Amino acid sequence: MGNKKRLIAALMIFVIVFAVGVAGFKLFGGPEWTFLDAAYMTVITVATIGYGEVHDLSAHPGARTFAIIYIVVCLGTIAYAVSSMTAFVVEGELRHLLGRRKMEKAIAKLSSHYVVCGSDETAQTVVRELIQTKKPFVVVDPSEDRVNRMREMGQVYWVQGDPSEDEVLEKAGIKRARGILCSMPTDEVNLFIVVTAKGLNPAIRVVAKGIDVRSHAKIKKAGADSVISPDFIGGMRMVSEMIRPATTTFLDLMLRERDRILRFDEITVPPGSPLVGKTVGEADFESKTGALFVARRKPGAKDFDFNPGKAAVIAAGDALIFIASPEMIEGLDKIAGEPVPTSGD
Repeated sequence: MGNKKRLIAALMIFVIVFAVGVAGFKLFGGPEWTFLDAAYMTVITVATIGYGEVHDLSAHPGARTFAIIYIVVCLGTIAYAVSSMTAFVVEGELRHLLGRRKMEKAIAKLSSHYVVCGSDETAQTVVRELIQTKKPFVVVDPSEDRVNRMREMGQVYWVQGDPSEDEVLEKAGIKRARGILCSMPTDEVNLFIVVTAKGLNPAIRVVAKGIDVRSHAKIKKAGADSVISPDFIGGMRMVSEMIRPATTTFLDLMLRERDRILRFDEITVPPGSPLVGKTVGEADFESKTGALFVARRKPGAKDFDFNPGKAAVIAAGDALIFIASPEMIEGLDKIAGEPVPTSGD
């Protein structure tokens, strides 16, 4: 029986024992015993306080006999009820403590992961996407209750605290993280998080939510690589639904397909990769992994080379864009010689 069921059973036992005691003392005590007298006798008997009898039990043999039987019964039932409630409290706290320590150990093993700051609807969308694409991540938020609701989506590692504080981000492994996504309620808090994250890990990629468009420049100046406006994205989506419905339907199906998760994703070719110097045709990504190669961006370039052709030579630092599943991206990482991010035990 689970601790919750044991607690409910214990409370029911208390109620039944109390009700039986009041009824018994009232019945065997006689007409001069009021319900208050019977309740008082029940309480001092169950609690083993022994203040004194309301009425002389020697004058009521039935009440005395009932008291003897009642005390014997209470010894077992009350002991069970108390132990059940104690187990519910102690074991629950112990489980929480052990679970917290296990999670801290798992977070300490993470590398090349993502830190998600916040638990609002935007952050929930981020977490859902990271879970679906099998990316390791840690959620940081001041509210444990809000994070617990987010954990209904799947396994979520989390740290409770203010993500603008150094020690909180350090617990989330910010120095080993690949990127941080800031989705707190105000632009000011997101700005502080950007400054803190860049101070702890200058190489980390930062994507922040910017509610007020006028704050975007300041957040970027603080170190954010990209600032996203939910209102702007929402407006663009509305226009797309109006003027290019077939395209948006295609993207929706790609994002919502449960049996096969496909995304536009990328890998960056590291120096010394086996891909360096090969042509796209020689790399043969599609037959080796199933991923569809769609574009390339050279290091430092702003524009993409769409469908560069099989004769295009791959160089170190190239960002290669694919339509691929998480498993396909893992295969591409291995081909490129880039370590696949670990998610701990």
